[in-house]
Amino acid sequence: MIEIGISTFLETTPHPKTGAAISHAERLRNAVEEIVVAEQAGLDVYGVGEHHRADYAASAPAIVLAAAASRTNRIRLSSAVTVLSSADPVRVYQDFASVDGLSSGRAEIMAGRGSFTESFPLFGQRLDDYDELFEQNLELLLAIRESELVTWRGGHRPAIRSRGVYPRAVQEPLPVWIASGGNPESAFRAGMLGLPIVFAIIGGMPERFAPLVNLYKQAAAQAGHDPAKLQIATHSHGFLADTTEEAAELFFPYNQAQMNTIGRERGWPHYDRAAYDNARSLRGALYVGDPEYVAEKIVLLHNNLGITRFFHHVDIGSMPHREVLRSIELLGTKVAPIVRKELARNAPKA
Repeated sequence: MIEIGISTFLETTPHPKTGAAISHAERLRNAVEEIVVAEQAGLDVYGVGEHHRADYAASAPAIVLAAAASRTNRIRLSSAVTVLSSADPVRVYQDFASVDGLSSGRAEIMAGRGSFTESFPLFGQRLDDYDELFEQNLELLLAIRESELVTWRGGHRPAIRSRGVYPRAVQEPLPVWIASGGNPESAFRAGMLGLPIVFAIIGGMPERFAPLVNLYKQAAAQAGHDPAKLQIATHSHGFLADTTEEAAELFFPYNQAQMNTIGRERGWPHYDRAAYDNARSLRGALYVGDPEYVAEKIVLLHNNLGITRFFHHVDIGSMPHREVLRSIELLGTKVAPIVRKELARNAPKA
């Protein structure tokens, strides 16, 4: 059965028409309300991604998730992602083990190298060590997860000799996912370790990730893991309204502003309405429309990639909070039931 949820970076990008931006404090409070509404709507998971920029409020995802833990009972609480390359794995484990305790075993870590690099100079890390930092920090995080007493030595942080790391998580083991933007090395590493993987699909056709899914499964089988037990998630932008036309019109100016802001930093071509409409087509990576249409796209994604979890990234920039909450509500009450019913109908009979 597929899990469906929300992911966010807690954007505070200025409104595309007025130039006004929501404050960091208000965005943080809104996030907690979104998590509560997501659970009430029947969604399975809510993820908060780590960023350290003025146009994002999510520098400390674990704190946001902890705030929501006491107001929810069922929904899983994940980072989306934790920039592990520039983080201290000891503190990462402690933070999420704390969320796990507060939530009675609902915390998850989504570990990635980060698509932005602002955290590296902020925490005194060298970009030249980008890949090596991730490899060593992931190794240490998994060692901490495995054993209460840790002995470990690497090249970028002081060694640990038989030290305990506390508190311990309620879940054994605390779930750690690997996040990837499409890097074959990341897919191979996750497969060899037998860890669940999340692919960020924000452009092109999602089906192009099929070779990476195959590489992931092949690496897992090579390492002795059962490919049938692997968990595969995707993260994509989108928005829901009662009609596809309404959703498309509401979401476009915010999506365009966000894409062009990042595009100017990365040298992308100008993002216009034609690119937007192409992206929200059936085979595109943008999940914008009415519940039936978005459900159809998720079913297609499942059939093409075999996903077990889908993250819908709804809040782009300073969208009206009421519209964001409505989109979350529709995802849980309308889209998720359609998807689950369709997948159950097509599931092979035992």
